[in-house]
Formats: sequence, C-alpha cells, structure tokens
Amino acid sequence: MALPVQSALDQRRDQIFPTLDPLDIERVRRFGEVRSFAAGDRLMTASQVAPGLMVILAGRIAVTEHDQIHAPQRVVTHGPGNFMGELAQLGGRPSLVDAFAEEMVEALVIPPERLRALMIAEAELGERIMRALILRRVRILQSGVGGPIILGRAENGDVLRLQGFLRRNSHPHQLLDPETDAPAKVLVERFHVDPGQLPIVLCPDGRILRNPGETELARCLGLVRSVDPNRIYDVAVVGAGPAGLATAVYAASEGLSVIVLDCRSFGGQAGASARIENYLGFPTGITGMALMARAYNQAQKFGAEMAIPDEATSLAAEDGSVSRFALNLQTGERVRARSVVIATGARYRRLDVENLDAFEASSVHYWASPIEAKLCANHDVALVGAGNSAGQAAVYLASQGAKVWMLVRRRDLRDTMSRYLADRIFGLANVEVVTDVTVSGLEGEDGTLEVVRWRRGATGQETGRPIRHLFLFIGADPSTNWLSGSGVALDAKGFIRTGDDAGEARHALETTRRGVFAIGDVRTESVKRVAAAVGEGAQVVAALHSFLGAASPESESIGHASG
Repeated sequence: MALPVQSALDQRRDQIFPTLDPLDIERVRRFGEVRSFAAGDRLMTASQVAPGLMVILAGRIAVTEHDQIHAPQRVVTHGPGNFMGELAQLGGRPSLVDAFAEEMVEALVIPPERLRALMIAEAELGERIMRALILRRVRILQSGVGGPIILGRAENGDVLRLQGFLRRNSHPHQLLDPETDAPAKVLVERFHVDPGQLPIVLCPDGRILRNPGETELARCLGLVRSVDPNRIYDVAVVGAGPAGLATAVYAASEGLSVIVLDCRSFGGQAGASARIENYLGFPTGITGMALMARAYNQAQKFGAEMAIPDEATSLAAEDGSVSRFALNLQTGERVRARSVVIATGARYRRLDVENLDAFEASSVHYWASPIEAKLCANHDVALVGAGNSAGQAAVYLASQGAKVWMLVRRRDLRDTMSRYLADRIFGLANVEVVTDVTVSGLEGEDGTLEVVRWRRGATGQETGRPIRHLFLFIGADPSTNWLSGSGVALDAKGFIRTGDDAGEARHALETTRRGVFAIGDVRTESVKRVAAAVGEGAQVVAALHSFLGAASPESESIGHASG
C-alpha cells in the first residue's frame, strides 16, 4: 500500500512539498491571519474541517495519516516556508490527514475563501500552490488512507457501487475482503458484523454505515453540506458534466455566484471515458476522469460552490416571481437562484433483454474504470455498442488483458465510430468485432452472469459464450423527468427545446422559461461531443449576463447582497 506513495514522493517531491521564499510569504500575508500554536497542539484532524491552508512561519508541524487498521504514519514534517493543506482546504471540506505542532509554531492561516482569492490575485504563486494541492490529493488517492474502508467482496454489486461513487468523486478509500484480507477479518470480529450484513463502510470519524446509499455516505464523509436557505445565487447549474462545469468555471471567474448540483458525481458520461483522444489540446489523449477533475478543481478555484451528490427534483418560480427560481432537492432542501442552467445530460440506456436487472449490480456495467477492469482482467467480456465511448472502453479493457467480444448491431463499425478508433480496434488481437448481431439472452445464478448469447440478424443463428461481465454503451436518454410541471418544454424524445424552437426572441440556449437555459446533451439537436458541451457552457454565460442585467433593480440588489 505504501509503495505507490513513495514512488510519487520520489518523482515529484519538490512540487508536492515546495518551500516558499520570504518574498512569496510576504505576498500571501494579506490573505491570512498569523496564529500561534503550542507544542502538542493538534492543527488538523482527519474527518474534521480545518481552518484553512497554513503557511509555517516558525516551528515544525508533523503531518500523519492513519486508518482503522494501522497506527499513524508520518507523511512529512513541515518547517518554515512550507505550507500545510491539500484540495480539501480549497473547498472547505473535512481534512484527510492529521497534523500537530512538534514545537511552538507560528503560522499564517488562510481560510478557503481567501485561499481562492490568493489563487486569482497571485497567479504564478497560486499555480505552484494549486499544483501542490492536486499532487497531494493524488498521493492520498494512491494510498487510500484517510478515507473510508469498505468491507465486502470485490465482486459484490453494492461494493462496486460504493467504490465507483468514491472513485468518481476523487475520494480515497480502501476495499478489504473478509474472505482474503486478514485485517478485514479482524475488523468484522471487532465490530461484531454478521457476514450477511456486508458490505459495511467504516468512516474516518468512526461511524459504521451498513450498505449505505450514496447520499448517506457523502454526508458521513462531509462531501456535501446543508444549503443556506437564505442565499440567492446568481446561477444554479444542474449537472456537473463538461457542460455544467464549463458554465461554473466561466460564470464564477466573471464574478457570478454559482452553485453546482449533481445527483451522483462530477464528470458526467465524459468522466467515465477511459481515454479521450480527440479533445483539442491533448494530442496524447487524457482520461475522462482526469479532464473532469481539472475542471472541477478549476471551478472551485474561482469560488463555485459544489453540492454533490445533491439531486434536484423540481424547478419552479419562487413565490410567483419571474426573476427568481427555486430548485427543490431530494433532501428536502431548496436552492434559490436568479437563473438556472440545466446540464443534466442523459441516463445510460438499458439493454432490452430478459432478466437484465438480475445481473446489473455485479456483472453488467455502464462504464469501464479501473475497478471494472480489475474484475475482468484475463477474462472474456462482452461489450455492446459502436460509438466512440464504446470504442474507448474496448481499447481500455483490451489493454487490461481481457478478451473483448464487441457486439455491433450495424454491419460496419465505421458507420458510427471515428475512423482512428475503429482502425485501432481492428488492429487489436484480443478484440473480436461481431457485426449484425443483437444480445438475445443472459444466463447465470445468484446475480453472477455466466453466459451471454447473441443472435445474428441475417441468419437468426444464435451464439453463446461463457462471459461473466457485460458492458453496455448503447446511448442514453435525456435526464429531464424532474422538469415535469416546470414550464420547460421538451421535444418528443424528452430533450429540452431551446432557441427558436422554444419561442420568439430566445437566446440560442434559452428554454421556454425565461432565465432557464439548457446546454450539452440534454438539449434538442445538441452535438454529442465533450468539446461542444464545453463550448455551450462558455457560451451560455454571455446569455446569463444579459438576462441578469435586464432583471429588475430589486431582484439584482437582492441577488448580489445574498450572493
């Protein structure tokens, strides 16, 4: 477990733990407050919100990490010129490490809101600090220490669900299987857990959650906080995929108060892409998660507030107002905003085959991440789909040692996939493309898939293969059910009407409700590309300024006073 951490430290230690010179420290003084701590004082506690980033002026601070299994281990000792913190301090989230003063310490404490101001006002210095914060989170993610421990079998559907949620929210965690890991057996005995109750989650603060939902887990970890019912945001963005995050970055950087909601994690479908190679500026490609994590951190840098996972269940005008909106959340809370941007994207489409739901928890997957790849290594898998997302997943799974049966309904893969990607797939020895077929049956027991059957369209001939994992990349349907009764008009397929299709004198991205905009895949006739989604996220900000600028003086003064 410690080896990846040591490797990361060896390679980029100077960037992870830089030392600020006296001039640097003078530049940051105006953003913080000097505080003194006695030897032995605890400055940071895992699972608790820290006061902010700390620049050490005098003395020494020991940073340690621990979990429910191992004794605390020293990560680093900070001295004068070093700063203590990681990405949790940028967003005001609970710390993932512990820290205490080894001797009398004097430190400059910079709270999250002032840290974000520093990043913008002192660009060069802010870049160095941001790089260090990101790399420190990478180090923590590699070790898994500081986050929750999941006790359960790796193949269990709920274990996969919890792991996927934490991974897609860039939160460290560890998985221990009581059947193979001795520490897991000790924990099961210590907490008197019946094996039938697994999985359980041990939170860093000591709480035990029995097969929690994602919202329950997020609140235990401090990923989401209560929404201020009195605050009125300039814009509420619903959906944290590339379109929504782009809106957050551009709107917040231009001074608008922004809150971003998403029911599961940041990144959307793009975040599930194993590799994106045709996005401008990344000639060697980039994983969807890496690209979206950069956007997520960038939005926080400019002050956008993240509420993930927090699901919007309805949209309405607030008390009949034409210039303020209310978003009701599944938690019972309410977000108030002067404008709304809908970027909810689409839900993964399910395969129309009998008993699919019996295998969805553990054997049927809608994205290909390292979690799924580890389960499938050196095994045959079936992948249904012929778009770029399907192609990226096939290439990734093939690189992990699996034999990939790519099942395509059309007669030619190149009809729906970028040429470079199709050519790469045809050149892979362990990918077999089967065209003109549809999945006709699934067989297995106790939620474990054992056989996948498919039927050729021209002849009706059926083939069955011993396959334990099935990947589905067959498109998606718009996530718009929650808009019922909102006055936002949909087309016949459930996508949101915008521009001329929504009425006269509408902005190209404005819906039938003034002040409510739709961008990305959820919009009628949108271009299903990450670059197009990001472009619309930037474009809509000009429309937001126009709408907010035309609002009544009363609503504008309320918005800025509250935001």
